[in-house]
Amino acid sequence: MPRKKKTESEAEVLEMKNPEELSEKEVEKLAEAESTTLEKDVEEKKKKLLEKIEKLKGKIDVADTEDLKEKVKVKKRTDMLIPLEEYVKTGIYLGTRAVTPTMKPFVYRRRADGLAIFNTDIIDEKLKEGIEYLSKFNPDEIAVVCKRPSGWRAVNMFSKITGIKVFTKKYPAGILTNTTLPDFFENELTVIADSWLDKNALHDTLKVHKKIMLICDTNNFSQGADKIIIGNNKSSRSLGVIFYLLARGYCKAKGIEADIPDLEWWTAEEDEPRVEEKVKKVEAEFGV
Repeated sequence: MPRKKKTESEAEVLEMKNPEELSEKEVEKLAEAESTTLEKDVEEKKKKLLEKIEKLKGKIDVADTEDLKEKVKVKKRTDMLIPLEEYVKTGIYLGTRAVTPTMKPFVYRRRADGLAIFNTDIIDEKLKEGIEYLSKFNPDEIAVVCKRPSGWRAVNMFSKITGIKVFTKKYPAGILTNTTLPDFFENELTVIADSWLDKNALHDTLKVHKKIMLICDTNNFSQGADKIIIGNNKSSRSLGVIFYLLARGYCKAKGIEADIPDLEWWTAEEDEPRVEEKVKKVEAEFGV
């Protein structure tokens, strides 16, 4: 008896479509799937992507640093937070296949493989605005929420340097809304790493009418945010450069004397044992 062919998930079907031809509802479904895929699926997805790249070799526009600078037509400005090359090396400009209506103004183009590309110049401007906005609040008035394992290393160091409270792994339900909880935390600003993955913290902050700063990839909606930072919020290197710049800028604005590691520490690739350990933690959390 012939083996039954595996049925592809809705997200996989959407990924195979031309992203420019997706309906508004399909964009929303793909956008959510791109952020909420369990970490245990990362290796499988990586393998599929590598196979796809092999098939498309010679067709995909893989830009090196110099080529990217030429195509995006960004002037190398002396007032950038870090050199353009550093932004490019971390992949902060790489978006996803899904582009929400609120993120379209920040997208420069699409690569041949369908990935959207952020305008690097605007990334720098939004980070400057984010630092200025964050600096209006004191450390005890801010909470940072990042459920994605690839961001834990950076946000924990950010917390150690600035004294700002962070919630990783699992966001404690009601901690920002229920005053009867022993660990209730009243903040004025919540920094959200991904509105899809950290939606509970986002909704709780909106309930109590506090301020929100969102880190938005191309697949995020920015509704409800008082301030946004744009960029790749999936990669450890990209999240590393974001929280490095926030930590550096916040400490400077607040006069906090801190030993901040060099950018290389924040953007270093984690070794495989650490990655595997985090995957196991997420699997245990989701009961898989």
